Parts: sequence; structure tokens; C-alpha cells
Amino acid sequence: MPRRAPSGPPGPLRRFVEPRRAVLPNGLTVLTARTPGLHSAMVGIYVRAGSRHETTATNGVSHFLEHLLFRGSEGHPDTRAMNAAVEAVGGSLDAATARDHACYYTSLHPAALATGLAILGDMIRRPLFREVDLERQVILEEILDEVDARGNDVDSDNLLKRIAYGRHPLGFKIAGTRRSVRALRERDLRTHHERLYTGANLVLAVAGPVSPAEVVELAARHLGEAPRGTVAAVTPPPPWPTGPVFGAVEHDDAQVEFAVAFPGVPERHPDYPAFLCLRRLLDDGLSSRLPFEVVERLGLAYSIHAALETFADTALFTFEGACSPPRLGRVVSAVLRLLAEVAAEPVSAEELARVQQRHRMSLTFALDSPPDLVGWLGTGEVLDAAEDLEQRCRRVERVAPADVQRVAGQAFRRRNLLAVAVGPRAAAAQRALERAVSASGLP
Repeated sequence: MPRRAPSGPPGPLRRFVEPRRAVLPNGLTVLTARTPGLHSAMVGIYVRAGSRHETTATNGVSHFLEHLLFRGSEGHPDTRAMNAAVEAVGGSLDAATARDHACYYTSLHPAALATGLAILGDMIRRPLFREVDLERQVILEEILDEVDARGNDVDSDNLLKRIAYGRHPLGFKIAGTRRSVRALRERDLRTHHERLYTGANLVLAVAGPVSPAEVVELAARHLGEAPRGTVAAVTPPPPWPTGPVFGAVEHDDAQVEFAVAFPGVPERHPDYPAFLCLRRLLDDGLSSRLPFEVVERLGLAYSIHAALETFADTALFTFEGACSPPRLGRVVSAVLRLLAEVAAEPVSAEELARVQQRHRMSLTFALDSPPDLVGWLGTGEVLDAAEDLEQRCRRVERVAPADVQRVAGQAFRRRNLLAVAVGPRAAAAQRALERAVSASGLP
């Protein structure tokens, strides 16, 4: 008689928090997750403005603009006073640029929601575009983190995206290149801002013990006058490359970093829940298959990770790690052997149930974290994959062992494999990758 699967935490998640959604007349989307039992709030403004929305000539303009918005706005020209005002209510202004969006955010005391939205709204709407050349120098220094002394790119994620997407903007570096950043002018920044920082491309997400009605009222006051504009257009991604494709870059380091990628699916795709289960099956704690085999049992690396990176219309299933150069072939062989196993043999119902229960628990824990809730709401909206936590849980819990095996068999094939290595003796590293793939057992 089969064992009963774990039931998971009791009660649906929407019992605890059900996001409210509103759209202002200018197209701005407002999402509020009210969590009455907490004592902090989080505000995030998401903008569909990332390196995917650039050209070769303007690569880096989204990231440059993100930096520049912290140089002052019409309502807050004194940046030190601007930051002090947010810090006085428990916050800290911050931002990040990705390939498909930018986000400006701060935590704060719930009673000071108006302060946070007033400052973030003015930053977004009315930047002063001051000290462009000074900020350019800051960014050029930042770019040095991704290159070696000769200017060669040594960031494995950038290299992998370049192989996967080629000349498509998804293959661009988020910060741009030193050449493209040097060439950007104030008019490029202003044009980018006018085109993309519009109501149709803005998403305001707020979580904490706050009133949804107050959030909408403050959004209308501080962001409602932004021009409507149009939703940012994007070029469809190219077909996944026919592989296996390998790349290796020489870098003077004690370890070699490696990344292996296969195609995934975007969040709104029917197979996305099965890919989520597959990712958690492989890497979701030290007892999961990948870290247990490679780190705990074989001792081949200090850490190794699997990730499912999604965009609105494409995705990558990646495996990343680092090891001493002589061990590279053995580490990658161990990873690929595990992938071949999950494609060839169905996962047990018991193991899948544990994965599904852990997924529900992780989303339950997000209810205690305004930053996690804001990230969930904001990225879901910009990826055109909005759903509440309970909807996601139920999608994942409908996945069967056969679904996991099917998507693994479709994704984990030699012709889909992309791999890069960055470290000493690059030619030897590439040969090690090639041998590992040849002996992998992948179809």
C-alpha cells in the first residue's frame, strides 16, 4: 500500500494575504499585499526598462539611468537630505537593473508610506540628470568587476547569455561595455527615460500592514501624472542554439568557474510548474540530489547551484559552480549524470511530494517578508505572469512524476547543452567540458 504523501501546511495561502490590484488612468499598475500582523512595509517601483530594451549603441543606458536617478530630482535636489529622509523612517533607498526591468525600492515604517512614495515617485518622474560624467566614471569602475586586466569578459553569466542569445538584446551585458558607456550622452538618457518611464511601463508594489486604498491614493498623487506612453516593445528571442556549444576564457584564478545551461520555459507556460519541481528536486537544500551527490558524497566542490531564470518569453535552466581545475571534468560529469537519471527514471511520488510541500512552505514563509512579497508581485507583473501564491502552489501540486520526467527528457539533451568555463588553462577546461558531455549519457 503506497504511503500517504505529506499534506503540507494547513490552509490556503490566500487566507493570509490576497493581493489587491488597481490600474490608474495613466496605465500604472498598483499591487498591494496587506499583511496586518507585520511591523514593516516595503515599496518597490518596477519599470520595464532593462538591457533587453536597448540597442548595441545604447547598451548600458538602463543601468546608467538607474544610477543617475539617485543624483537628485526636482523635488529632492539635495541627495543627502533625500536619503536622510528615507533613513529617518527606517528605510534605505536602493535599486537594481536586470535584463528585462529595473526596480527602485525601500523598506520603511508602515506609518511613513507617504514619505517613501513621495521620494521614489519624484525620483522616477522628475530626475535632474545631474553629474552625468561623474556617474559615468562610477559605472566604468563597476564594469571592471566583470573583466580581467586585458578587458576580456570573465563573467560566466554574461558569457552564457551571449552564447544563448547571440546578438539579441538578451545577450547584452546589463551594465553595457566600457565602449558603449563612454559613448552615452545625456540626450540618450533623457530619451530612454521619456520612452520607458511611463505609466504603461510602471508597476508599484507595496507589502506590509498598509491600506490598499491609501496605497492607490498615494500612487495617484505621486505617479499618476506620469505620461501614459506605451508598453515597451521587445524583439522575440532567437531559437535556442543547436549544441552542444562550449566556451572557455582564460582567467588567472585558483579555481575554474563553470556554467551549464539548457532551455527552460517562461512562468506562464503550462510546463513551468514541472520545471519548478525539477529544479527543487535537483537543488533545494543539502539533502537534494545535486549538492548531496557533488558536495556531500563526492566532495568535488564547495558548492553548486541550479537555477531557473525566466523572462516573459524564454528561460534558462542553469547549473553553476566552481572547483579546482583538475576536478572540472569530474564535477560536470557528476552533474550531467544526475540530469540523465531524472530524464530516464521517474521520480518517486514520495520525493515529489516532499518537493511540493517544501515549495508551499517557502511561499508561506514569504508571507512574513514584505520584500519577498513585493518581489513576487512586481516581477510577476513585468513578466506577464501574475498569479497569487495559492494559485502557484496549486499549479505545482498538480505536477505528477511523469511530468517531471517528461520535461527533463525534453530539456536535458546534448543538442540543447551550452557550457562555459572561466579560469586557468582555458583550452584544457574546454576539453574537459567536451569529454564530460561525450560521456554523460545524455541523449
